[in-house]
Amino acid sequence: MSPRKPMNDEYCPVARSVDLIGDRWSLLIVRNAFDGTSRFGDFQRGLGVARNILSDRLRKLVEAGILELQGASDGTAYQEYVLTAKGESLFPIVVALRQWGEQHLFARGERHSLLIDRHTGKPVPLMAPAGHDGTVLTAADTEVQKVKRSAAV
Repeated sequence: MSPRKPMNDEYCPVARSVDLIGDRWSLLIVRNAFDGTSRFGDFQRGLGVARNILSDRLRKLVEAGILELQGASDGTAYQEYVLTAKGESLFPIVVALRQWGEQHLFARGERHSLLIDRHTGKPVPLMAPAGHDGTVLTAADTEVQKVKRSAAV
């Protein structure tokens, strides 16, 4: 199987985003980084992912500026993978996926993890896109403005 062509020439932000972080392991690495995981071995144990796959995904996330390598915070010789500001900005994506999963992938009463606001101790409220006036927007309330391709010179 030939490798997939990168979507750098794609005009759709969703396609470019999925190309970078849309595979299972990349998203779970980012999720675990939000939960405090930073060392290769801890990612591997927590995710149960093969070393070669984990190495590849971590390298891609570092190259994309989502994670960066730093010296270990405890002063040992280890390296740690830390979310950058670009990586931190993925938090709403992870929360949206979590909340969608909570709503649609668990039976009523089935146990699952919860995302809790540390200040209140309560579950994080459901995220929803809102218009400038604060009203919740549905897909029917929005449209994508397509980019017009320029004529070849």
